[in-house]
Amino acid sequence: MKHVSKLLALLLAFTVVAAACSSDEDSSSSSAPAETEAPAETEAPAEEEAPAEEEAPAEEEPAEEEPAEIIYDYGVDEDTIRVGAIADLSGPFAPLVVQIIAAQTAYWDRVNANGGIAGKQIDFWVEDNAYDVPTHLERYEEMSADDGVVFLSQSTGSPHTAAIAEALVEDGLGAIPLSWYSGWPDPEFGENVFESYTNYCYESINAVDYLANNVVEGDAKLAVLSYPGEYGQDGAAGAKIAAEALGIEVVYDGEAAVIPGADQTPVITGLVESGANLVWVTTAPSLLAELMGGAAATGFEAVWSGNSPTYNYMLLATALAPILDSSFYQSTYNLTWNAGDVPGMTDMVATLQEAIPDDPVSDAYTIGWTEAMAAHQILEAAAASGDLTRAGVIAAANATTVDYMGLAPNQGYGGEINDYIVRESYIFDIQADLFDAAATISGGGSTGSVLMNGGPYVSDVTAAHVYEGACFVAE
Repeated sequence: MKHVSKLLALLLAFTVVAAACSSDEDSSSSSAPAETEAPAETEAPAEEEAPAEEEAPAEEEPAEEEPAEIIYDYGVDEDTIRVGAIADLSGPFAPLVVQIIAAQTAYWDRVNANGGIAGKQIDFWVEDNAYDVPTHLERYEEMSADDGVVFLSQSTGSPHTAAIAEALVEDGLGAIPLSWYSGWPDPEFGENVFESYTNYCYESINAVDYLANNVVEGDAKLAVLSYPGEYGQDGAAGAKIAAEALGIEVVYDGEAAVIPGADQTPVITGLVESGANLVWVTTAPSLLAELMGGAAATGFEAVWSGNSPTYNYMLLATALAPILDSSFYQSTYNLTWNAGDVPGMTDMVATLQEAIPDDPVSDAYTIGWTEAMAAHQILEAAAASGDLTRAGVIAAANATTVDYMGLAPNQGYGGEINDYIVRESYIFDIQADLFDAAATISGGGSTGSVLMNGGPYVSDVTAAHVYEGACFVAE
């Protein structure tokens, strides 16, 4: 286990997502009858030679079929396909989500430059929800209207997407959530929500198992700190499932105890007094900084990690960097910036170097890029079937296995849930000396994340889990 020797007093801020079918020219006109061969000159009377048979007319090559006319309804017309994103551009996750949207915008711009989908340009419509549920509902009303979108390639937030889950089914509209709540695969809850990667619950199980058995020295003693709601408590539930299955003692249960805007002193005190040597956190990056800084100021040392949205690489540009380097391990659903030599990473980096060369490097770009990859492949499948109605897009999504080109485990949505639900996640070691806050996309650089275990990891507990619904359900 890595450790720190200095106490840190930390209160910090940080800045942190047909085709002109032409048949061959007609070569089918009948050949002229073959000339009758003249009789051979012989002494004997020549037998009358039967006239040569006329050549049968050449068969016409079947003309290529004209592509069927594509039908459509909401969000699609003769020239455009409107795709929506309801994003946190000004709330607690804004520093990450802005970059997620930047990557998705660059992706759609490239699709349009290459001719769009079925000859139609993508109109990418983005609205801010400020991470506020009522605002999210207002934005959804706009985008689900008759003149709205055919598909939502992003819906930011677990409680926010949960608030529109029933309406999505009623409106026949599909959405990719910027949320990894374990309820989305459940058809009774997330029928029209098409998740990306594994969920908070499974991610927590994987990371707690890996860290307890490979990083923590001695027997693990676990502390759980989380937001209330589908995000925080789904992550907390997974950590507790892992603890129970692995015989790990939970010495501090702070599930739902971390309230945004509240005084975190009671939580920090409970954590420090618990004697935990492994801390699992499901909050926003600002709260992670407050909790880690406050605990470190008392001399507390432990291995720290948490669900992916809890951490932002830009915390390495703050006074928290030494303790992140010594004690924090990053859990994610996909590869971080430049962390893997896979086709998807090469493609994404090259495109962003051209589109936004002066922007900072970020782990968040992979999320936006893969969201767009999923929406693109779903819409391409719908167009190929001749049905770009909302219902046609839903049908295409349920029949699609998204190929992320190595950026994340591939994602399917059809068939038996336990056959397609994604269970793998990634663990990274944070190395602050690799991070340069001034690094730009064009200049390369690292976010300080070094992949552990060589690739995605799945706990035996996760692998054996039979999915029957969300790990956490709000009452």
